[in-house]
Amino acid sequence: MTIHTNANTLLYINGRWRSGHSPSLPVVDPATEARIGTFATAGVGDLDDAVASAEQGLSIWQRTSALERYQTLTRTAELLRRRIEPIARSMTMEQGKPLAEARAEAAAAAALIDWFANEIRNGAAATATRPRTETFAQAEPIGPLAAFVAWSFPLGQAARKVSAALACGRSVVLAGPDAAPASCAALVTAFADAGLPAGVLNLVYGPQAEVAPYLVTHPAIERGSFSGPASLGARLADLAGTHGKRLVLELSGQAPAIVFDDADIGLAVNLLCKAKFRNAGQSRFAPTHILVQDSVHGRFLDDFIEAMKRIPVGNGFQDGIEMGPLTGEHRIRTMEAAISNAQARSAVVVAGGHRMGNFGYFFWPTALTQVTPEAGSMDAEPFGPIVVISRFDRYETAIEGVSRLRPMALHAHTTSKTTTGNIRRDVASDFLFFNQRDNRALSTPLGDIIGGAGHDDTLEGYAQARLINQSA
Repeated sequence: MTIHTNANTLLYINGRWRSGHSPSLPVVDPATEARIGTFATAGVGDLDDAVASAEQGLSIWQRTSALERYQTLTRTAELLRRRIEPIARSMTMEQGKPLAEARAEAAAAAALIDWFANEIRNGAAATATRPRTETFAQAEPIGPLAAFVAWSFPLGQAARKVSAALACGRSVVLAGPDAAPASCAALVTAFADAGLPAGVLNLVYGPQAEVAPYLVTHPAIERGSFSGPASLGARLADLAGTHGKRLVLELSGQAPAIVFDDADIGLAVNLLCKAKFRNAGQSRFAPTHILVQDSVHGRFLDDFIEAMKRIPVGNGFQDGIEMGPLTGEHRIRTMEAAISNAQARSAVVVAGGHRMGNFGYFFWPTALTQVTPEAGSMDAEPFGPIVVISRFDRYETAIEGVSRLRPMALHAHTTSKTTTGNIRRDVASDFLFFNQRDNRALSTPLGDIIGGAGHDDTLEGYAQARLINQSA
């Protein structure tokens, strides 16, 4: 058994850990800016080796019985649970999130693997449509999957993609995130220790903008699954369409919130503050823009700012910390540019607004008001601890305000069933959260209204349905 740490993360190809043909790159602790290790990066030859290994692994895994696949996944989940503490500490060190959040992500990854293991037992459905004829709608593995994981939730995203593909009988080439390489290595290690045959799961690293297009267009890769920025996702969707491949997408985007005057203001402040600053705002469900109805705007703003100021910010290893650093220096520059752009257009910083301390990539929770539609903070998702709080007078104004953002998700706080029903009708969003945070069930798909390119990240997104007619 090997527990991978941040010291030296390697590629995993055909059952072996190895260096890459491209130079290894440093891993930096975002809380201290100290170099804590390196990770191997793949050259074209390494990527080709990983795909060839996945092709060989597919021939083994697709012939493995459902029972054996189920047992391998459940063993992996159990190993992850036993290793939560070292995995979580490694994640906090390389990615920055508080240790409690890292532990929760590791536990959720194990639960995801268990869920997909149980899905293996579902089997195929068969119906007789004509006398002496059987018609099978059967999900079968056709080819290897290329999976791409973002650094924001490296273990959870990888666990979902990999376990879904393995449950379907697919082999996988997993491209891990450069900012959190050891987290994916820990997952791969657990699968290997659980007895997954060599070649079925392969791990590579490298610049996502280069690795992803290469693998998506590789002739041997049958399907892709991508989590990351919308700009690269759109490019990959075009490439996948050109090559006749399906691509499962989980893209960044806006997740605004509306607080109506009949809402429970205390509840709204509590839930939206937690949703916004979880993982330092580096979450696709973090509400960057909150619209509050006129009559409760003042109270909400005051209470929200007070709640922000009470958030303990610091090194994720310290007790009681609820928000850690941003992932890198470039994230600090992004926050500063967003605020500067908004201030140049008359926005007012009412809390935070600057870097915290002299070392580490910490940024104070920040709130802006009086942001005009021309400011980039209105439309561009900063993916960090910045929130814009605006006011509205009528329902129609609020819907117009969020709709112009083409929201991927919407948080809404109201006690009116009529308003809830109207929002469901009027807002074309993949996710609607009413009076609560994101607490989706493990089986929940990732929506398909905004992206339109195969968002389903449950089992169906990885299976290939085949229609089979045969004489009874």
